[in-house]
Amino acid sequence: MPPITVMIKPVSGACNMRCRYCFYADEMTHRKASVYPKMTGELLDTMVRRVIRSADSSVHFLFQGGEPTLIGLPFFEQLVRLQRKYNTRGLKISNAVQTNGYDLSGDMIAFFAKEQFLVGVSLDGTDETHDMLRPDAKGLPTSSIVRNTIDRLRAAGVSVNVLCVVNGEVAKHPKEVFSALAPYEYLQFIPCLDGLDGEKRDYSLSSEAYLAFLKATFDCYHQAYLDGHPVSVRNFDNWVAMLMGMPPENCAMVGHCGPSLVIESDGSVYPCDFYALDKWKLGSIAEDSLKRMLTSDTEKAFLAESLPVPEACRACRWYSLCRNGCKRERNPETGLNRWCSVHSAFFEYAYDRMNQMAQQLKR
Repeated sequence: MPPITVMIKPVSGACNMRCRYCFYADEMTHRKASVYPKMTGELLDTMVRRVIRSADSSVHFLFQGGEPTLIGLPFFEQLVRLQRKYNTRGLKISNAVQTNGYDLSGDMIAFFAKEQFLVGVSLDGTDETHDMLRPDAKGLPTSSIVRNTIDRLRAAGVSVNVLCVVNGEVAKHPKEVFSALAPYEYLQFIPCLDGLDGEKRDYSLSSEAYLAFLKATFDCYHQAYLDGHPVSVRNFDNWVAMLMGMPPENCAMVGHCGPSLVIESDGSVYPCDFYALDKWKLGSIAEDSLKRMLTSDTEKAFLAESLPVPEACRACRWYSLCRNGCKRERNPETGLNRWCSVHSAFFEYAYDRMNQMAQQLKR
């Protein structure tokens, strides 16, 4: 098998914050069982063994939620012991955690540093934009707590990146948001998802707002590059890399879905974090082999849905960069990505500068 990446949700969708736009909270209302029980040590053992024994070259374990650190430090300590136990062929194994940064103990941070975990922390720009939509379970603001956690992680030597959800409020303040996050050096900006039923909320992101955000943020990104103090922004980095002839590492930029595994806390396996739904359940990591699940009719049907290319895309100048984006954001009737007009206008705006960066970096 090719390199394997598994996303694990050790506490399912359980969380100690109440982010208003949480896509997984919405997803859980669309399946029979919403929050599954915490992953047991026995299931963790089975999962690690089966994943490692199925791999040929490398394995990447990504822990997400909900809030994955609620599973506790002993779980991650057991994880590393099991990886060493079953990795008898010397495969390259890496670990990452995506956390809200709300309640990480000093011991957990020290462990992540020692075991070289990559830690992604969710922080929505300025204190004001963050606190508007990311309160804790009591409705209290969390930005100062999250920033302190990032500082503690960096001080301990943990590799950290920051994930910012571009919702309607964040999009109003692109320069302020970039300025607040730039010191963290490695950033991801992802557009806020509407619910599976397509309902709009007061924080929903409009095409006009998202385009304005992309343009202003790219201006900041490009200026930081010219000033010799580059800031990594994942989508911009990928587009520049694609202009250098490199494949994107972001699955949403590939143009179609690829084999992937999302493992819920009860062992249920799904093809994508955005589709952890009963319809797309591939099996159970406790009962089914990875090969069987990845070659199942359900997996094939899921992948096939992302393959058709609309005629508008085939004729578009920017298709080689846009590739119609993530399947979750495509219109089920037209097949076009909801950000089609945004990407077209953005590439018209930024292409020359992105291409100049690509050529300079190639040299």
